[in-house]
Amino acid sequence: MSQEKIIFRSASGLFNIDSPSIMGIINVTPDSFYASSRIQSENELLDKAGKMIEDGAKILDIGAVSTRPGSVPPPEEEETDRLLTVLGTLRQHFPDVIISVDTFRSKVARPALKAGAQIINDISAGNSDPEILKVCAEFTAPYIVMHMQGVPLTMQSNPRYDNVVEEVFDFISAKIQQCIAAGINDIWIDPGFGFGKTLDHNYSLLNHLGVFKIHKRPIVVGLSRKGMIYRLLQIKPEDSLSATSALHLQALMNGAGILRVHDAREAVHMVKLYHKLKENTFVK
Repeated sequence: MSQEKIIFRSASGLFNIDSPSIMGIINVTPDSFYASSRIQSENELLDKAGKMIEDGAKILDIGAVSTRPGSVPPPEEEETDRLLTVLGTLRQHFPDVIISVDTFRSKVARPALKAGAQIINDISAGNSDPEILKVCAEFTAPYIVMHMQGVPLTMQSNPRYDNVVEEVFDFISAKIQQCIAAGINDIWIDPGFGFGKTLDHNYSLLNHLGVFKIHKRPIVVGLSRKGMIYRLLQIKPEDSLSATSALHLQALMNGAGILRVHDAREAVHMVKLYHKLKENTFVK
């Protein structure tokens, strides 16, 4: 069975990665919801990044702002300083790795792309700062459009939808057109699990993830160790790896092209199982 590919262009060249692929999460914040994803020193950064790359992550997603429910973002200057320090170190030690930056601010995205990031991952899909679309177009940067109801500070207060799948689908459809109009060529989509959704909203989106394939864009899925897992099972995020893996396999079967994860090795295992399950061979 032939391997599907995700082909995209950035200012640093043309890239070709397998679909599905793994995006490893690295947080240079003191308050991200999953403590083991936080990086507080250069040695921790190099160890974490090196392990993720060795385990099979094709993209590293660097975040310098916590977007957990109830969080308040730091000043732009602080976010930028955190990112530029990390990007400089990563580019020095891992010059070939693909780097995504998790930010919703155009004044942070621009210096990050200048410093060697290739992808912008925006939880607000341009709602917080529409100028970020122009920055991505200027740098030929792939842009990840994510759905979020509200803002991180209040998004989990009382999320409501008439039909969560239809509303998220319509939102992403409109945002794709907005990105195309801004001049962005490579648009990836993320339904935004855990961002302004109840437990049932999240599982409804996962069950109907396949509807987003109509856009013919890579689907990014961020389920790793989230509240939709540990709250349902009444466990801690630290104990949710096996359940995360189960949902990752379901997401892959439903069309996910990128898994955004804390645990690259286990996610790569799920991709291998997915490919085996998809084989249409008859064994005598």
